[in-house]
Amino acid sequence: MDRIVKSLNTRKIIWPILIGLAVSGWLLWRNFNPETFTFITFTWHTLLFLVIAVLMMFLRDIAYMYRIIVLTDSEIGWKQAFNIIMLWEFSSAISPSVVGGTGPAIFFLYKEGVGSGKSTAVILTAIFLDELFFILSVPFVYILFGNNIFPPDSANIAEIRWAFFGGYIALLAYTLFLAYALFVNPYLFKSFISWVFLFPILKKFRMRARRSANQLISTSKIIKKKPFSYWFKSMTATAFSWAGRYWVVNFMLMAFFGNIYSVADHLLIYGRQLTMWIILLVSPTPGGSGIAEFIFSNFLGDFIPDTSWYAPLAILWRIISYYPYLFIGAIVLPIWLRRVFKNDVSYKEI
Repeated sequence: MDRIVKSLNTRKIIWPILIGLAVSGWLLWRNFNPETFTFITFTWHTLLFLVIAVLMMFLRDIAYMYRIIVLTDSEIGWKQAFNIIMLWEFSSAISPSVVGGTGPAIFFLYKEGVGSGKSTAVILTAIFLDELFFILSVPFVYILFGNNIFPPDSANIAEIRWAFFGGYIALLAYTLFLAYALFVNPYLFKSFISWVFLFPILKKFRMRARRSANQLISTSKIIKKKPFSYWFKSMTATAFSWAGRYWVVNFMLMAFFGNIYSVADHLLIYGRQLTMWIILLVSPTPGGSGIAEFIFSNFLGDFIPDTSWYAPLAILWRIISYYPYLFIGAIVLPIWLRRVFKNDVSYKEI
């Protein structure tokens, strides 16, 4: 617990901001054009669709909050769900994408009064639903658009395809493994973990691994009893949350470039973002900073009429969809810590 609390250092927000701005600055310099900010007229149409783009992030967060309320069987309310989701997003934003915010998320839920076993069950179920959404969505857009889901003019297209297919296969394997462990045979998973962590190099992590296996068994027992409505509501919320996140880009492009896109274009933009997310899964930087800004122009450049707008739009995209979680989390975290650790001064180390 102390390790998780200490990892939530609000001072860490400076690193993803600096990395993102450095890459964005480089992109601006590479494609610099003094006419960049003059060839588009800012109108009420622009403002309307930018507002809708921001509302998409509200939709995403509300869907996530609703989902966690459903997954906890309404043990928490909307205010608690807001704190959990904002802090979960904050911990993910300041951690490398390959690390994520799973451990802190369980901690947040536990400190909001949900039992430790159920907290683990809720977060693992939420992760499983997210992965399932991608496992089902990616083949659909690939069947629909084929190799068009990759950037057409990229110099490193071969590496991008390898990263995409490798990431998808890894995600599929993880999801199938998690599904089997959760719904079929969690005890086999515990036996496997116990055997793997007998190796000398892993022995010091054995107790922590066994603890995780026991949590998975508890999770399996809990979710096997859930009715269809539980799964329908939580999966619907999952679909809305990811749709809201990805449609930010669609509405942002409509704000500046009007109705030049067809329905097929919008679906392809959505599909490209699925591809981007698969690649960002292995990002070593906090919240994918730097890498996200770079691949934005790489993947969506053919939908932007002028190359000089690659960097400004990448920055705006991150301002809408990423940076708010850094600042909201930095505000919510100290208030939340004071509340949940009323009689504990250890949070002052944050």
